[in-house]
Amino acid sequence: MRGLAVCQDELVIRMLDQILAPSLEVDFLVESRTLAKRLQEAKLPVAAGDIRRTDTYIKADISPQTIVIVEDTGRRNLPRVIDAIRDAGGSLIYVLGVGTADREKRAEAVRAHFPDVRYLSLSELFEAPLLTEFSRSLTRARVQQYRRYLEDADRILILLHNEPDPDAMASGLALRTLLHRTKATAVIAALEGVTRPENVRMANLLDIQVETIRPEQIEDFDRITMVDVQPHYFEGIIDRADLVIDHHPEQHGYNAVFKDIRADYGSTSTILTEHLRAVDADISERTATAMLYAIKSDTLFFNRQANRCDIEAFSYLYPLSDAALIRKMEGAEITAERLQFVVKATERGRLVDQVFVTFIGDAPREDVIPYVADFFLQLENVRWTAVAGILHDSFVMSVRNLGYTRNAGDFVRRFFSDIGSAGGHRAMAKAIVPLDAFYARFGRLNEQQMTDKIHELIAQFLHETAPAEKKKEPVHS
Repeated sequence: MRGLAVCQDELVIRMLDQILAPSLEVDFLVESRTLAKRLQEAKLPVAAGDIRRTDTYIKADISPQTIVIVEDTGRRNLPRVIDAIRDAGGSLIYVLGVGTADREKRAEAVRAHFPDVRYLSLSELFEAPLLTEFSRSLTRARVQQYRRYLEDADRILILLHNEPDPDAMASGLALRTLLHRTKATAVIAALEGVTRPENVRMANLLDIQVETIRPEQIEDFDRITMVDVQPHYFEGIIDRADLVIDHHPEQHGYNAVFKDIRADYGSTSTILTEHLRAVDADISERTATAMLYAIKSDTLFFNRQANRCDIEAFSYLYPLSDAALIRKMEGAEITAERLQFVVKATERGRLVDQVFVTFIGDAPREDVIPYVADFFLQLENVRWTAVAGILHDSFVMSVRNLGYTRNAGDFVRRFFSDIGSAGGHRAMAKAIVPLDAFYARFGRLNEQQMTDKIHELIAQFLHETAPAEKKKEPVHS
């Protein structure tokens, strides 16, 4: 977050710098050039200018996403200052009352003229919720902007990744709620539909309709939005979007009018929970249930990549959701088909130095491969799993680890990103490589050689990175 503090008192400036600097990239604007020079010598980011002029704030490069804090010195020019900030494009404005007489009267006067401006006391600066309020204000401005941009579209596409998982489906429902749309005017769709048994179960129980569309049908929509995925995923099909909301590492090489990508979040549903809360949206029990299940599923109930925001979102959604329905959705995921591949993986796999690797051959669907990888990570003395198979003329591999070891995403990018698609988080990653490109790089390997080659690559990766790891790392994914 970026902030601009319009202050005239040196003590207040130094105090704000101490309180806000750890969480807010804050610059300061003063009227006195002498004060500005003194603070600049103290290495504070300070500029001098006429705080009543619009061009002063244009020069300061403020935007609708800039948090602006204005010190109320008790002078009569406060409304002019606020007007100048708004004329320059500022919208997230806070007034700080510092030792002024009749503080309540001045606060009431500010609220009467500027209902969207919050008046703060100095004591509130020391409260942790204030930074949460700043963050929520920033999110609110972002949501309001993309809602205005999308509101005149007749039909909006909410595009999910292939084989949508709970987080993708729940995020689609949440975005539709934010946009005040129906399933007719905001279509939740994917190029390849829902087939995993547990995901089909969720879609049926919550009546989530994910339409399967062809690439050429994308042009039939007025606006294109994406949740839990970014345009690079659809290489050669689409390279732009009007809105992208995702928690996976940010990719480049595409255009988006609006995007909110937070790779440190455990799920996209957490981001959309914050969007919904920022604009005080009503969340239906159905949507809350889907989002709660998604957060629980994507973070393995906070056992992989989760932060404070994921926990807060879960706590907020829990009383709004149907716990009994979630328990029903969490029914057994083991199918006879999956069990066959677990048996095959057991027969073909090798466990060396706490790394389990197996090549299962032709896979009927992509979900079988990560399922087997997750299954074997539960075994005693297993810290890494890599399960590979062949699907639609592509080599597909899922990698899992316990999270506090080296980064699984770095591993797949290290060896496969230049010949296919590869990426992920610390504890889970995936690579998809055309078979021709895989054979050109590694040769035409048989099943046992495939397993041996993957073991060799993981050993090489761990050997290269292990010397740099001197201390235990926190759990991420």
